[in-house]
Amino acid sequence: MTNTVLEQLQGGVVVSCQAYPGEPMRHPETMAQLAEAAIVGGAIGIRAQGVVDVALIADRVDVPTIGLWKVGADGVFITPTLQHAVVIAGAGASIVAVDGTRRTRPDGRTLSETVRAFRQESDALLMADVGSVADGDAAIEAGVDCLSTTLSGYTLDRPTTIGPDLEVLAALVERSPVPVFAEGRIHTPDQARGCMESGAHAVVVGTAITHPSTITRWFGDAVRGSA
Repeated sequence: MTNTVLEQLQGGVVVSCQAYPGEPMRHPETMAQLAEAAIVGGAIGIRAQGVVDVALIADRVDVPTIGLWKVGADGVFITPTLQHAVVIAGAGASIVAVDGTRRTRPDGRTLSETVRAFRQESDALLMADVGSVADGDAAIEAGVDCLSTTLSGYTLDRPTTIGPDLEVLAALVERSPVPVFAEGRIHTPDQARGCMESGAHAVVVGTAITHPSTITRWFGDAVRGSA
């Protein structure tokens, strides 16, 4: 399974179909329709949040689904515990994305302990969302199947870059024996291309494709700024 799923995702765009709590588009059917539309445009995978969304999308599409479960919005909140990871795998995710930083996890397990226990429960793959090269090194040692730069700029380890953190991406690619996905602040096709040129296995894009409120704000700010 490892080689098959990761090979399917190599060299293309994974579209993250998520909406924040309280937004009009925060509905599983809406996210599933976004996923289907993204696939029409050539997406090779979908990243989705929440048990219902993951289950519906995994059932609806023919490409791998990267599933996660956000609990809160601070600290370790991306699939923060073993239990969350097992449930997301059970919902149909091909890959389960978990917080891959070195921060303390809510259930008290280390990432290594989480990975070992997860392997006893599921054959889904594990993606570590990391915030730094040191996080990546620790996640590799813990035994994850792939890395993503999702949290670079969102922890205390790195400043928030304008656009993707290509420095962390390139460093991880150079030292990692497992595939490295680029994610985070990828807002233009040129930035996505830059990630691939830096060695990314694939590029994960969310806001710039599936978040109309933010996209509208970008255009509005540009128009007002030109007046």
